[in-house]
Amino acid sequence: MNWFARLPAQSRGIIFMLISVTVFSSQDMVAKMLGQRVDVAQVLWSRYGGQLIVLIIIFAPRLRTALRTEHPVLQVLRGLMQLSAAACFFTALQTQGLGEATAVANLAPVLITLGAALLLGEAVGPRRIAGIVAALIGAMIIIRPGADVFSLASLLPLGTAVSLAGYAISTRYIGLKESPLTGLLYSGLICTGVMTLIVPFRWVTPDAHAIALMSIIGLLGTVGQLMMIRAYAVAEASAVAPFSYAGLLAASGWGYLAFGDVPDGPTISGALVIVAAGLYVWQRERQRGATPSVPPEEMGQP
Repeated sequence: MNWFARLPAQSRGIIFMLISVTVFSSQDMVAKMLGQRVDVAQVLWSRYGGQLIVLIIIFAPRLRTALRTEHPVLQVLRGLMQLSAAACFFTALQTQGLGEATAVANLAPVLITLGAALLLGEAVGPRRIAGIVAALIGAMIIIRPGADVFSLASLLPLGTAVSLAGYAISTRYIGLKESPLTGLLYSGLICTGVMTLIVPFRWVTPDAHAIALMSIIGLLGTVGQLMMIRAYAVAEASAVAPFSYAGLLAASGWGYLAFGDVPDGPTISGALVIVAAGLYVWQRERQRGATPSVPPEEMGQP
């Protein structure tokens, strides 16, 4: 790996980001497969239970320090927001394609900008407002309210985006005082705890294939998060953040390979509008020197 260490920091950060979004999209593919065999509650329980186990194994010597927080209420709120985001997204995957659901969930960065203005008093000029409106229009192109293909389930990825925005705004309020590991641990504890209470009432006995999928989904999610943290640790956010949208391409690719999903014209058009608007809003924030809208450890990912 000497060749990798010799790369410029920006290049290494971009590679880490591309690995992260690819792993996250593979996690979503596994969630869609698993949701066809067991209840979504079991998918969520496996996702966060697996994350908690992996983190405990890797960071055992640092657990006592990492669990210290000055914002216990916000940590609980963040965990619940993340669980809400994942519940909406994994449920949506049972009726929607990976690319379609991911495209609408990519509204999260622009909703974070809007939420930060409304809740944290951050300034938002007319150009960024125009970008937010454009992204919402892109989502409506995909969701198509009033059309024959519309259903209430089409709104679930929008619920993911709103929940991720709430998660990120909570993180933004906390700031950089606490380690990303603290957030990851509390997310794992809270989400696993809630789902442990729910899953006995929704349990479907898994077959061997489902057990295999349940055993790897948490690992994939944790690797994706750690790779994203690493991306932001070695390179500036302005260099790596735009590459998070590569996750939409990865999701579309996995969707086609695993399920034969091919996004239709409106989905592609809406996705392009959302990505373009998101990049525009990101560029405006970069120009005004704002802090990254999305926390490194959870950039738009359930």
